[in-house]
Amino acid sequence: MASIVQAVNLGKQVQSGGQPLLILQDVNFNVEARESLAILGASGSGKSTLLGLLAGLDVPTHGTVMLDGNNLFEFDEDQRARLRGRLAGFVFQSFQLLPALSALENVMLPLELQAVPRARELAEEALLKVGLNQRLTHLPKHLSGGEQQRVALARAFVTKPKILFADEPTGNLDAATGAQVIELMLELNRTQGTTLILVTHDEALAQRCDRQLRLSAGRVLQG
Repeated sequence: MASIVQAVNLGKQVQSGGQPLLILQDVNFNVEARESLAILGASGSGKSTLLGLLAGLDVPTHGTVMLDGNNLFEFDEDQRARLRGRLAGFVFQSFQLLPALSALENVMLPLELQAVPRARELAEEALLKVGLNQRLTHLPKHLSGGEQQRVALARAFVTKPKILFADEPTGNLDAATGAQVIELMLELNRTQGTTLILVTHDEALAQRCDRQLRLSAGRVLQG
C-alpha cells in the first residue's frame, strides 16, 4: 500500500523568551492509506505541533511533509488550504462548530464551500450515521458535548476525505461519551477507507488504532 503521509526530517523551533526552543527534531515516519495512527506523548512533547505540520496548518523550521504525493511546503498558504479542502477532514477537542448554524448547516458548510451538489441530502445522511437525525435543526448550544463532537465528526467525514486529522477528540468528553465517539471514528475509518491520524493521551484509545507513534521531547520513540 502506498504511503499517504510522509514526514521527512521534520523539525520545528520557535523563539521563547529570546531563546530558541526546539519543539520537534528529525521526525521521520510514513502513514499508509486507510491506516489509523495514534500519536502519543506527555504534555509538551510536540504532539499537536506535529499534527499541525502534517496538515500544513503550521510551517516547519526544516524538513517537509508529503501529503498524498504533494510536497506541502512547496506550496503557499492558499495552495495548502485548497489541498486540505480536497484531501482532509478535521476534528478538534473544542468541536469548533459555528454557533449560529444548526447541526445540519454546520455539516453542509464544507460541501457548500466545495460546491458539492445535494449538500443537504449528504449532510442529513452523515448526521444519520452518527445518530443525530433527530437533532438536525438544533444549534450547538442546545446539544451536549458528545452530540457536538458527533456533529463535528459528521462534518469531517461528509466530504469523504482521504485523511482525517483529530486532535484530542475525546479531551472534553466523559469516558462513556468519548468511547462512543471513538467507536464512530474508527467505524467511519473502516467503512470509508479514510486514513486516521489522531493525537491523544488516552492509551486505551491509542491501542484501538493500527499503530502508535510515541513522542518524547520532540523525538519519535517508536512508530
